Amino acid sequence: MNKSQSYVRWFDTLTVADVPIVGGKNASLGEMVRAMSADGIRVPNGFATTAAAYWAVLEANDLKDKIKDTLALWKRGLITLQDAGRAIRSMLREATLPDELSAQILEAYHQLSRQYGKRDVDVAVRSSATAEDLPTASFAGQQETFLNVHSDGEVLEACRNCYASLFTDRAITYREEQGFDHMQVALSIGIQKMVRADKASSGVMFTIDTETGFPNAVVINGAWGLAKMWCRAVNPDEFTIYKPLLSDPHFMPIIQKELGAKEQKMVYAVGGSRAVKNVATTKEEQRMFVLNDAEIVQLGRWACAIEKHYGRPMDIEWAKDGDTGDLFIVQARPETVQSQLEASSLKTYTLKGTDQRLLTGMSVGQAIAAAPACVIKSAADIALFQPGAILVTGMTDPDWVPIMKQAAGIITDFGGRTSHAAIVSRELGIPAIVGTGEATHVLNNDQAITLSCAEGDHGYVYDGILDFDVQVLDLGNLPTPRTRLMMNIGDPDAAFRWWRLPAHGIGLARMEFIINNAIKIHPMALVRYATLQDEHAKREIARLTAGYADKTEYFVDHLALGIAKIAASQYPEPVIVRMSDFKTNEYANLIGGREFEPDEENPMLGFRGASRYYSPRYREGFALECRAIKRVREEIGLSNVVVMIPFCRTVEEADQVLEVMAENGLRRGENGLKVYVMAEIPSNVILATEFAERFDGFSIGSNDLTQLTLGVDRDSGTLTALFDERNPAIMRTIEMLLEKAHAAHTPVGICGQAPSDYPDFAAFLVAHGIDSISLNPDSVINVLQRVAEEEASHRMELPSAMATHTVAA
Repeated sequence: MNKSQSYVRWFDTLTVADVPIVGGKNASLGEMVRAMSADGIRVPNGFATTAAAYWAVLEANDLKDKIKDTLALWKRGLITLQDAGRAIRSMLREATLPDELSAQILEAYHQLSRQYGKRDVDVAVRSSATAEDLPTASFAGQQETFLNVHSDGEVLEACRNCYASLFTDRAITYREEQGFDHMQVALSIGIQKMVRADKASSGVMFTIDTETGFPNAVVINGAWGLAKMWCRAVNPDEFTIYKPLLSDPHFMPIIQKELGAKEQKMVYAVGGSRAVKNVATTKEEQRMFVLNDAEIVQLGRWACAIEKHYGRPMDIEWAKDGDTGDLFIVQARPETVQSQLEASSLKTYTLKGTDQRLLTGMSVGQAIAAAPACVIKSAADIALFQPGAILVTGMTDPDWVPIMKQAAGIITDFGGRTSHAAIVSRELGIPAIVGTGEATHVLNNDQAITLSCAEGDHGYVYDGILDFDVQVLDLGNLPTPRTRLMMNIGDPDAAFRWWRLPAHGIGLARMEFIINNAIKIHPMALVRYATLQDEHAKREIARLTAGYADKTEYFVDHLALGIAKIAASQYPEPVIVRMSDFKTNEYANLIGGREFEPDEENPMLGFRGASRYYSPRYREGFALECRAIKRVREEIGLSNVVVMIPFCRTVEEADQVLEVMAENGLRRGENGLKVYVMAEIPSNVILATEFAERFDGFSIGSNDLTQLTLGVDRDSGTLTALFDERNPAIMRTIEMLLEKAHAAHTPVGICGQAPSDYPDFAAFLVAHGIDSISLNPDSVINVLQRVAEEEASHRMELPSAMATHTVAA
């Protein structure tokens, strides 16, 4: 052995070019310590052993041939993988570290201790293979990490255990599948000062949306305690930040905050031989987010700086020190799934129908799987898995990978979007629902189920085998029509799903979807919470708004975040947000709503839309809607939000609504605010010139316009044959609106379903100069091609319903 050989490298001497010497993890840590401290990014200091140290251990103990021979026996089928792995790990655990290596490790450890003013500083001892954390292979969880290690003896023992972990069964299998020669891969050991996250929190963040590949988001997961716990058995908090606005110090561009259960945390063990232990979190910890807004934004800025430095999307581990309150980056590696996907096509899954919903969790992937469930609660029973079934278990770790590859889908009780099950399912391209809390108790072996990850951020498990459609949208070589194509989006969870489509903004974002699904409470029940008569509703509101001293802030906060996520998906293109348009019977069904809503014979023509906003009955509720819009535009920074007023019957009513909005900080024209009006009542068309003086644009609501022009109840099954947007009366009404609005230099769009359903209706709109058409996302490609053809045509065919009528050009 060459005694002059240096077996230890301090992090600040390493760069990403040193992967062959110290492996991916340690090279990345060195790169950040060396190159990114100027950006204020804190990385705990430490050092790494080299690949040469690993080869020296094998040489000193005469292990290279023994390991090679053992692997050969396994490959020839003479022993099992488990036997081979066990034998090799035993050799390495019992190996003697060469004196020079031990001396260098301990000398560096003592120096690190002195740097932190301690005799035996607590460290994390991490494995870093020389074939890992590559742009196309993650090697996630293949080797071991040991936490809260202190004293000379513990450090050397952890080093031997790290060397042994190079030959875990899962690591052997993974290298084999990735085509790496086992005897060409060395192991480096990183010894790094522990961050006291056991007294605070830790987590992981990605600089790309892990489910959709949306590139302008940083997604942060976090839980209380040390990092080993949250990555497997905890449902973490989740935060999403909009990257392009992070550079402006005036904005807090947090667009999603989801509270996780965080049932357990990993902390330092006191006494005994265990370095760490798992404990239950308190009720207070479960109700609190692990990071405040300033910390979320700070991590987001660090993530962007790291991504810029590496020039690719990154997977980053962070930790907060409970002693100092400081945040640290403890690891960064390339993201290896979404960044590798081909972006020229988009595969979409759509359920044809639904049945009883059995479970809800976080969706991973955007697919649907229908198959029998196979419930396996213990790794000891892995052999019982039936290929092609949907794996149902508490949580997974790398030992489960062989059966995960055979599964149609995966459902777990615990874990978030950065859990092992989530990471592996993305790599395998199969859908998973994680963090359901009770899947192993609710589902039975061989039970027929459908797993749907095609409905946004939340995944659902349905009873029975349901039919679904799969469509592949070709995004290559698409035309660019003059007419602006936009999308209708109601669900913030689904907003990022469609970012690759060639749409130019959102023509209709339905506020009532967010209120109904994310908020659930009538806004006036929050305003008047203290005097609410319904005790049951009051208890439910207290439960939902726990942590909010001001109950109205719960409404504003949730509504603002929902709108922000939709707006971020298309920024800087316009996103038209329609203020709430519930009918009284729909409002009454919100929690606490019955005390504030009148009974109406015909809610469709009753107290809805603009008439509510200035009425004493709802004016304070509308003020909360305005506060949410103002927060999105001015605090989060998404100034692309356009406000739209529905069901505005008269110009006098328009003036009253605009006055109330101004009182609540939303003055048309101020800070670039545009206000549109729905054109869905004949009066909007007849008085289009007057409405154009008050609003910046019109959006045709073809369903209500048809109902009120023809006098046909849109919900009447008896009159279905009469309800047709292509009726000559509707066509002439739309033609009149376009003529008057354009004379007033006011744009007109349409956000109804008709252009998606009827190609001839879309052709009519294009022929008459519609400025924008807003569609359901799955209709965008087909209508875009149709619109481009019509624009290129010298002669427009009139719809069949108009064939006997002359329409002025």
